[in-house]
Amino acid sequence: MALLSGPALAGPEAIYEEYCAVCHGADRLGRTGPALIPETLKRMRGPRLADVISNGRAATQMPAFAETLDADEITALAEFVKVPLAEIPQWGVDEITASRSLNTDYRPAEKPVFEADPLNVFLVVETGDHHVSVLDGDRFEVMDRFATPFAVHGGPKFTPDGRYVFIMSRDGWVQKYDLWSLAEVGRIRAGLNSRNIAISKDGRHLAVANYLPRTLTILSADDLSVERIFTVKAKDGTASRVSAVYQAPQRDSFILALKDAPEIWEIATDPDADPVYEGYVHSHEKGMIEALASSEGLFALRRIEVGEPIDDFFFTPDYRNLIGAARDGERGVVVNLNVGREIAELPLPGLPHLGSGISWFRGDRRVMATPHLREGRLSVIDIENWEVVNTIETLGPGFFLRSHENADHVWADVFFGPNRDALHVIDKQSLEIVKTLRPVPGATVAHVEFDRYGRYALVSVWEDDGAVIVYDAKTLEEVTRLPMRKPSGKYNVWNKISFSDGTSH
Repeated sequence: MALLSGPALAGPEAIYEEYCAVCHGADRLGRTGPALIPETLKRMRGPRLADVISNGRAATQMPAFAETLDADEITALAEFVKVPLAEIPQWGVDEITASRSLNTDYRPAEKPVFEADPLNVFLVVETGDHHVSVLDGDRFEVMDRFATPFAVHGGPKFTPDGRYVFIMSRDGWVQKYDLWSLAEVGRIRAGLNSRNIAISKDGRHLAVANYLPRTLTILSADDLSVERIFTVKAKDGTASRVSAVYQAPQRDSFILALKDAPEIWEIATDPDADPVYEGYVHSHEKGMIEALASSEGLFALRRIEVGEPIDDFFFTPDYRNLIGAARDGERGVVVNLNVGREIAELPLPGLPHLGSGISWFRGDRRVMATPHLREGRLSVIDIENWEVVNTIETLGPGFFLRSHENADHVWADVFFGPNRDALHVIDKQSLEIVKTLRPVPGATVAHVEFDRYGRYALVSVWEDDGAVIVYDAKTLEEVTRLPMRKPSGKYNVWNKISFSDGTSH
């Protein structure tokens, strides 16, 4: 193919139309390739994007253009796709429905097609080449490996029986997979840039939190059809991105974190829901319940006003209270969902990562702990009196915490900085670091997940040429390691559907 330069092309727009639109869409919203918009590309900064254009991307259909475009054209193209879209595109019921694709070869199995315990299966998300491995949690053998949409984000969500799993990408694609049949059921694009998904308590509804457009899409978990789209606007009309959506099982609802508005939304997933649910306090005090007109029943919406936008929630196990990270990154705000208002504030400097927080019993008191994204510490909080009872100094800022109700330790990674190869193992009672593991010197290790019994802890070597390392949770000795392509996360069916202690939800 001849080198194009000078007057042969009018500019990066023409280059994009010639070489990129066929895969990434003329509107840059993605087709067979991912969307090329700032919201999707935010992690590809500086020379990395130009490098991908020049050299392609391994294990994808992205070709190399170094011999087709010159350096200036590649630089101009990289800058062009970083420019925000002129307006938020329409992505409503018609567009979402048109994107739905069901696997015509899929046949549901009457029972699992494998001999492994179906509730002790792990899904391992391998972002290195956009696949998921289905792992037998007893024998630690891979039973299937299937392709996912580009750039899976947020944890997969399982139906209450553990049979089906839903996986979401940053581009808003939702994929349904049958673990019994080891086969994809179908997929649909529920948004253009999305954050995470949640499944309702009864397993019938799937909520997709979107940055672009600023909506919450609710799908039928059965056939992936659109059930409802909420345009997310605050009471004053401010449009907001949805930072995340969560299932609140005891409340039979979805809880939304709004990025740009000082509100928390609760959406009923019980068809018999009342605008003021059982146990809520009736009050006219500011910040209490707002029952919207004609909002009874399924998908009834309730707003809780807060002092400022908060997100990255941690929920107490009874889902009565949540802790959200304040915008300044220096504190946490406790909101009681029953009365619908803030009840406490916690000093949590260093940008707490509350979404990775976990809780356990320390003696007869339940505590929770959270890592911090800017400081090498873990904060331990008594969730009965909302006091910080301990601060554990670590070798650097961390991203994930994990434990299990049958395990003696909390496992904490050091995700950022020069000690990213370190993993702290912390006694749940003394809160002392009993061992620091360095499974692969110099390689990032992160995201521990336990098997359903708490006997084994699985650790990710977060590198393209990475691995899942299995440890004995009591002896802390390595049992085996399985080669994987940047295994960013591992998700055990039982731990997720049972809301196991020590697993973030």
